[in-house]
Amino acid sequence: MMKSSVLIVDDEPYILPTLAALLGRDFEVLTAGSADVAQALLEKRPVDIILSDQRMPKRTGIQLLEWVREHRPQTVRLLMTGFAELEDAVDAINLGHVYHYLLKPCRTEELLHVLRNAAEKIRLEREREQLIEELRRAKQELEERVRERTRELEQTNHLLQQHAHKLEMLALTDPLTGLLNRRAIDDVARKEIQRHARYPSTLALGLLDVDHFKNINTQYLIPGGDEVLIGLAKVLANSVRTVDAVSRIGGEEFLVVAPETTLEGAEVLAERIRATVANTAIYYNDEPIHVTVSAGFAVAEVGVATDYDQMKFVAATALNEAKSSGRNRCVVRTIPRPLERAC
Repeated sequence: MMKSSVLIVDDEPYILPTLAALLGRDFEVLTAGSADVAQALLEKRPVDIILSDQRMPKRTGIQLLEWVREHRPQTVRLLMTGFAELEDAVDAINLGHVYHYLLKPCRTEELLHVLRNAAEKIRLEREREQLIEELRRAKQELEERVRERTRELEQTNHLLQQHAHKLEMLALTDPLTGLLNRRAIDDVARKEIQRHARYPSTLALGLLDVDHFKNINTQYLIPGGDEVLIGLAKVLANSVRTVDAVSRIGGEEFLVVAPETTLEGAEVLAERIRATVANTAIYYNDEPIHVTVSAGFAVAEVGVATDYDQMKFVAATALNEAKSSGRNRCVVRTIPRPLERAC
Protein backbone atom coordinates (compact mmCIF):
# COMPACT_ATOMS: atom_id res chain seq x y z
CA MET A 1 0.00 0.00 0.00
CA MET A 2 1.29 3.48 -0.89
CA LYS A 3 2.67 5.42 2.09
CA SER A 4 1.01 8.68 3.11
CA SER A 5 3.24 11.72 2.61
CA VAL A 6 4.15 13.91 5.61
CA LEU A 7 5.71 17.37 5.35
CA ILE A 8 7.60 18.37 8.54
CA VAL A 9 8.20 22.11 8.96
CA ASP A 10 10.60 23.31 11.69
CA ASP A 11 13.39 25.88 11.80
CA GLU A 12 15.45 23.90 14.32
CA PRO A 13 17.95 21.97 12.14
CA TYR A 14 18.30 18.95 14.45
CA ILE A 15 14.54 18.31 14.51
CA LEU A 16 14.09 17.55 10.81
CA PRO A 17 16.53 14.63 10.41
CA THR A 18 15.41 13.17 13.75
CA LEU A 19 11.74 13.13 12.80
CA ALA A 20 12.52 12.01 9.24
CA ALA A 21 14.39 8.98 10.59
CA LEU A 22 11.62 8.24 13.10
CA LEU A 23 8.78 8.44 10.58
CA GLY A 24 10.51 7.12 7.45
CA ARG A 25 9.39 3.55 7.98
CA ASP A 26 5.67 4.41 7.94
CA PHE A 27 5.52 7.58 5.81
CA GLU A 28 7.02 9.34 2.82
CA VAL A 29 8.76 12.16 4.70
CA LEU A 30 9.40 15.64 3.26
CA THR A 31 11.07 18.45 5.25
CA ALA A 32 11.18 22.24 5.18
CA GLY A 33 13.12 24.63 7.37
CA SER A 34 10.63 27.50 7.11
CA ALA A 35 7.03 28.32 6.21
CA ASP A 36 8.12 29.88 2.91
CA VAL A 37 10.01 26.74 1.86
CA ALA A 38 7.02 24.60 2.84
CA GLN A 39 4.64 26.77 0.82
CA ALA A 40 6.88 26.58 -2.24
CA LEU A 41 6.94 22.79 -1.95
CA LEU A 42 3.15 22.60 -1.57
CA GLU A 43 2.68 24.78 -4.65
CA LYS A 44 4.52 22.12 -6.67
CA ARG A 45 2.93 18.94 -5.32
CA PRO A 46 0.16 17.74 -2.98
CA VAL A 47 0.98 16.42 0.48
CA ASP A 48 -1.27 14.24 2.63
CA ILE A 49 -0.24 15.58 6.07
CA ILE A 50 1.64 18.67 7.22
CA LEU A 51 3.22 18.83 10.70
CA SER A 52 4.39 22.37 11.45
CA ASP A 53 6.09 23.97 14.41
CA GLN A 54 4.29 27.10 15.69
CA ARG A 55 7.22 29.39 16.51
CA MET A 56 9.23 30.11 13.38
CA PRO A 57 10.80 33.30 11.97
CA LYS A 58 8.83 35.49 9.53
CA ARG A 59 5.67 33.32 9.55
CA THR A 60 4.25 31.20 12.34
CA GLY A 61 2.99 27.67 11.95
CA ILE A 62 -0.62 28.86 12.28
CA GLN A 63 -0.14 31.36 9.45
CA LEU A 64 1.27 28.58 7.28
CA LEU A 65 -1.61 26.21 8.15
CA GLU A 66 -4.20 28.90 7.33
CA TRP A 67 -2.59 29.18 3.88
CA VAL A 68 -2.67 25.38 3.53
CA ARG A 69 -6.35 25.31 4.52
CA GLU A 70 -7.16 27.76 1.70
CA HIS A 71 -4.92 26.35 -1.04
CA ARG A 72 -4.54 22.66 -0.09
CA PRO A 73 -7.76 21.91 1.84
CA GLN A 74 -7.34 18.12 1.47
CA THR A 75 -4.09 18.21 3.45
CA VAL A 76 -4.52 17.21 7.12
CA ARG A 77 -3.02 19.95 9.27
CA LEU A 78 -1.08 19.26 12.51
CA LEU A 79 0.63 21.78 14.79
CA MET A 80 3.51 21.47 17.26
CA THR A 81 3.44 24.16 19.94
CA GLY A 82 5.10 24.84 23.26
CA PHE A 83 2.99 24.90 26.42
CA ALA A 84 3.64 28.63 26.88
CA GLU A 85 2.23 29.33 23.38
CA LEU A 86 -0.87 27.16 23.77
CA GLU A 87 -3.29 29.79 25.13
CA ASP A 88 -2.53 32.25 22.33
CA ALA A 89 -2.67 29.49 19.71
CA VAL A 90 -6.10 28.01 20.54
CA ASP A 91 -8.22 30.58 18.64
CA ALA A 92 -5.80 30.53 15.73
CA ILE A 93 -5.91 26.74 15.71
CA ASN A 94 -9.65 26.94 15.05
CA LEU A 95 -9.04 29.35 12.16
CA GLY A 96 -6.70 26.87 10.51
CA HIS A 97 -8.99 23.91 11.23
CA VAL A 98 -6.05 22.07 12.76
CA TYR A 99 -6.79 18.33 13.04
CA HIS A 100 -4.59 17.96 16.14
CA TYR A 101 -1.90 19.80 18.06
CA LEU A 102 1.02 18.33 19.97
CA LEU A 103 2.91 19.90 22.84
CA LYS A 104 6.67 20.12 22.40
CA PRO A 105 8.72 18.15 23.08
CA CYS A 106 6.57 15.47 21.40
CA ARG A 107 6.45 11.96 22.78
CA THR A 108 7.28 9.40 20.09
CA GLU A 109 4.26 7.21 20.82
CA GLU A 110 1.83 10.15 20.75
CA LEU A 111 3.31 11.53 17.51
CA LEU A 112 3.07 8.17 15.73
CA HIS A 113 -0.47 7.63 17.03
CA VAL A 114 -1.65 11.04 15.78
CA LEU A 115 0.00 10.62 12.35
CA ARG A 116 -1.40 7.13 11.90
CA ASN A 117 -4.91 8.40 12.78
CA ALA A 118 -4.50 11.22 10.28
CA ALA A 119 -3.37 8.76 7.61
CA GLU A 120 -6.41 6.56 8.35
CA LYS A 121 -8.69 9.59 8.01
CA ILE A 122 -7.18 10.31 4.59
CA ARG A 123 -7.64 6.69 3.53
CA LEU A 124 -11.33 6.67 4.50
CA GLU A 125 -12.01 9.95 2.71
CA ARG A 126 -10.32 8.65 -0.44
CA GLU A 127 -12.33 5.45 -0.30
CA ARG A 128 -15.54 7.47 -0.09
CA GLU A 129 -14.49 9.63 -3.06
CA GLN A 130 -13.58 6.49 -4.98
CA LEU A 131 -16.98 4.96 -4.20
CA ILE A 132 -18.79 8.03 -5.52
CA GLU A 133 -16.67 8.03 -8.67
CA GLU A 134 -17.26 4.30 -9.18
CA LEU A 135 -21.01 4.83 -8.83
CA ARG A 136 -20.92 7.63 -11.39
CA ARG A 137 -18.93 5.52 -13.83
CA ALA A 138 -21.27 2.59 -13.28
CA LYS A 139 -24.26 4.81 -14.03
CA GLN A 140 -22.69 6.00 -17.29
CA GLU A 141 -21.76 2.46 -18.32
CA LEU A 142 -25.26 1.20 -17.61
CA GLU A 143 -26.81 4.00 -19.66
CA GLU A 144 -24.58 3.00 -22.57
CA ARG A 145 -25.63 -0.61 -22.22
CA VAL A 146 -29.29 0.45 -22.41
CA ARG A 147 -28.62 2.13 -25.74
CA GLU A 148 -26.60 -0.77 -27.13
CA ARG A 149 -28.49 -3.73 -25.71
CA THR A 150 -32.21 -3.24 -25.99
CA ARG A 151 -32.73 -6.95 -25.30
CA GLU A 152 -31.43 -6.41 -21.73
CA LEU A 153 -33.43 -3.24 -21.19
CA GLU A 154 -35.41 -4.42 -18.16
CA GLN A 155 -32.42 -5.74 -16.23
CA THR A 156 -30.26 -2.73 -17.11
CA ASN A 157 -32.91 -0.24 -16.03
CA HIS A 158 -33.22 -2.00 -12.69
CA LEU A 159 -29.49 -1.69 -12.02
CA LEU A 160 -29.48 1.90 -13.24
CA GLN A 161 -32.23 2.84 -10.79
CA GLN A 162 -30.28 1.29 -7.93
CA HIS A 163 -27.16 3.30 -8.67
CA ALA A 164 -29.14 6.48 -9.36
CA HIS A 165 -30.84 6.08 -5.98
CA LYS A 166 -27.47 5.77 -4.24
CA LEU A 167 -26.21 8.90 -5.98
CA GLU A 168 -29.38 10.77 -5.07
CA MET A 169 -29.00 9.76 -1.44
CA LEU A 170 -25.40 10.96 -1.46
CA ALA A 171 -26.51 14.28 -2.95
CA LEU A 172 -29.26 14.78 -0.33
CA THR A 173 -27.43 13.52 2.75
CA ASP A 174 -25.05 15.30 5.08
CA PRO A 175 -21.86 13.16 4.84
CA LEU A 176 -20.92 13.61 8.52
CA THR A 177 -24.21 12.95 10.32
CA GLY A 178 -26.27 11.02 7.77
CA LEU A 179 -29.15 13.49 8.19
CA LEU A 180 -30.78 15.35 5.33
CA ASN A 181 -28.65 18.23 4.07
CA ARG A 182 -29.81 21.82 3.46
CA ARG A 183 -30.83 21.13 -0.14
CA ALA A 184 -33.03 18.22 0.90
CA ILE A 185 -34.69 19.93 3.88
CA ASP A 186 -35.42 23.05 1.83
CA ASP A 187 -37.38 20.88 -0.59
CA VAL A 188 -39.24 19.13 2.25
CA ALA A 189 -40.14 22.42 3.93
CA ARG A 190 -41.45 24.07 0.76
CA LYS A 191 -43.63 21.06 -0.06
CA GLU A 192 -45.10 21.05 3.45
CA ILE A 193 -45.80 24.79 3.23
CA GLN A 194 -47.60 24.24 -0.09
CA ARG A 195 -49.66 21.48 1.53
CA HIS A 196 -50.43 23.76 4.47
CA ALA A 197 -51.70 26.42 2.04
CA ARG A 198 -53.86 23.95 0.13
CA TYR A 199 -55.41 21.98 2.99
CA PRO A 200 -56.54 22.99 6.50
CA SER A 201 -53.54 21.92 8.57
CA THR A 202 -50.93 23.18 11.00
CA LEU A 203 -47.17 23.20 10.44
CA ALA A 204 -44.13 23.75 12.69
CA LEU A 205 -40.56 24.58 11.71
CA GLY A 206 -37.74 24.61 14.25
CA LEU A 207 -34.15 25.83 14.29
CA LEU A 208 -31.70 24.21 16.75
CA ASP A 209 -28.25 25.42 17.69
CA VAL A 210 -25.67 23.66 19.89
CA ASP A 211 -24.79 25.85 22.85
CA HIS A 212 -21.11 26.87 23.21
CA PHE A 213 -19.99 24.52 20.43
CA LYS A 214 -16.79 26.51 19.99
CA ASN A 215 -15.71 25.36 23.47
CA ILE A 216 -16.15 21.73 22.38
CA ASN A 217 -13.97 22.28 19.29
CA THR A 218 -11.39 24.03 21.45
CA GLN A 219 -11.25 21.24 24.04
CA TYR A 220 -11.63 18.20 21.79
CA LEU A 221 -10.55 19.66 18.42
CA ILE A 222 -12.32 18.87 15.17
CA PRO A 223 -12.46 15.05 15.63
CA GLY A 224 -14.18 15.48 18.98
CA GLY A 225 -16.52 18.12 17.60
CA ASP A 226 -17.42 15.84 14.69
CA GLU A 227 -18.18 12.99 17.10
CA VAL A 228 -20.50 15.27 19.08
CA LEU A 229 -22.37 16.24 15.90
CA ILE A 230 -22.72 12.59 14.89
CA GLY A 231 -24.06 11.62 18.31
CA LEU A 232 -26.35 14.63 18.43
CA ALA A 233 -27.81 13.72 15.03
CA LYS A 234 -28.78 10.29 16.37
CA VAL A 235 -30.44 11.88 19.41
CA LEU A 236 -32.41 14.29 17.24
CA ALA A 237 -33.51 11.56 14.81
CA ASN A 238 -34.83 9.52 17.75
CA SER A 239 -36.61 12.53 19.31
CA VAL A 240 -38.93 13.34 16.38
CA ARG A 241 -41.84 11.47 14.82
CA THR A 242 -41.49 9.38 11.69
CA VAL A 243 -43.45 12.04 9.75
CA ASP A 244 -41.06 14.78 10.85
CA ALA A 245 -37.84 15.65 9.02
CA VAL A 246 -34.58 16.72 10.65
CA SER A 247 -31.53 18.14 8.88
CA ARG A 248 -28.07 19.51 9.55
CA ILE A 249 -28.04 22.82 7.70
CA GLY A 250 -24.50 23.87 8.54
CA GLY A 251 -21.93 23.75 11.33
CA GLU A 252 -23.75 23.04 14.59
CA GLU A 253 -27.17 24.17 13.27
CA PHE A 254 -30.12 21.85 12.65
CA LEU A 255 -33.61 22.32 11.21
CA VAL A 256 -36.80 20.35 11.99
CA VAL A 257 -39.96 20.28 9.86
CA ALA A 258 -42.99 18.91 11.74
CA PRO A 259 -46.24 18.63 9.73
CA GLU A 260 -49.65 18.60 11.46
CA THR A 261 -48.14 20.19 14.59
CA THR A 262 -50.03 22.75 16.66
CA LEU A 263 -48.60 25.36 19.02
CA GLU A 264 -48.98 22.97 21.95
CA GLY A 265 -47.50 20.12 19.92
CA ALA A 266 -44.50 22.23 18.94
CA GLU A 267 -43.92 23.15 22.59
CA VAL A 268 -43.95 19.46 23.53
CA LEU A 269 -41.64 18.54 20.63
CA ALA A 270 -39.17 21.36 21.36
CA GLU A 271 -38.99 20.51 25.05
CA ARG A 272 -38.58 16.79 24.30
CA ILE A 273 -35.65 17.55 22.01
CA ARG A 274 -34.06 19.95 24.50
CA ALA A 275 -34.42 17.58 27.47
CA THR A 276 -33.28 14.49 25.57
CA VAL A 277 -30.13 16.22 24.34
CA ALA A 278 -29.35 17.62 27.79
CA ASN A 279 -29.75 14.20 29.43
CA THR A 280 -27.79 12.18 26.85
CA ALA A 281 -24.00 11.86 27.05
CA ILE A 282 -22.03 11.58 23.82
CA TYR A 283 -18.78 9.65 24.12
CA TYR A 284 -15.46 10.53 22.50
CA ASN A 285 -12.36 8.49 23.38
CA ASP A 286 -14.41 6.87 26.17
CA GLU A 287 -15.04 10.30 27.71
CA PRO A 288 -18.64 11.49 28.12
CA ILE A 289 -19.42 14.89 26.61
CA HIS A 290 -22.61 16.67 27.66
CA VAL A 291 -24.09 19.30 25.35
CA THR A 292 -27.26 21.36 25.28
CA VAL A 293 -29.21 22.98 22.47
CA SER A 294 -31.30 26.09 22.15
CA ALA A 295 -34.43 25.79 20.00
CA GLY A 296 -36.69 28.27 18.24
CA PHE A 297 -39.93 27.07 16.62
CA ALA A 298 -42.39 28.81 14.32
CA VAL A 299 -45.95 27.45 14.04
CA ALA A 300 -48.35 28.22 11.19
CA GLU A 301 -51.88 27.59 12.45
CA VAL A 302 -54.81 26.53 10.30
CA GLY A 303 -55.69 29.17 7.71
CA VAL A 304 -52.61 31.34 8.36
CA ALA A 305 -50.78 32.07 5.10
CA THR A 306 -46.98 31.97 5.24
CA ASP A 307 -43.89 31.15 3.20
CA TYR A 308 -40.55 29.51 3.88
CA ASP A 309 -38.67 32.76 4.46
CA GLN A 310 -41.20 33.98 7.01
CA MET A 311 -41.20 30.70 8.93
CA LYS A 312 -37.40 30.67 9.08
CA PHE A 313 -37.38 34.30 10.22
CA VAL A 314 -39.88 33.67 13.04
CA ALA A 315 -38.02 30.50 14.07
CA ALA A 316 -34.67 32.35 14.00
CA THR A 317 -36.12 35.14 16.12
CA ALA A 318 -37.39 32.58 18.62
CA LEU A 319 -33.99 30.85 18.63
CA ASN A 320 -32.24 34.15 19.31
CA GLU A 321 -34.63 34.75 22.21
CA ALA A 322 -33.84 31.29 23.61
CA LYS A 323 -30.09 31.92 23.41
CA SER A 324 -30.36 35.44 24.80
CA SER A 325 -32.36 34.22 27.80
CA GLY A 326 -29.73 31.76 28.93
CA ARG A 327 -29.48 28.94 26.33
CA ASN A 328 -30.61 25.34 26.86
CA ARG A 329 -34.10 26.70 26.28
CA CYS A 330 -36.85 26.46 23.70
CA VAL A 331 -39.09 29.28 22.50
CA VAL A 332 -42.15 28.71 20.30
CA ARG A 333 -43.88 31.51 18.38
CA THR A 334 -46.83 31.51 15.97
CA ILE A 335 -46.87 33.06 12.53
CA PRO A 336 -48.95 36.25 12.91
CA ARG A 337 -52.22 36.55 11.08
CA PRO A 338 -52.32 39.39 8.52
CA LEU A 339 -54.30 41.73 10.80
CA GLU A 340 -51.85 41.06 13.65
CA ARG A 341 -48.80 42.22 11.73
CA ALA A 342 -47.29 45.53 12.76
CA CYS A 343 -47.73 48.43 10.35
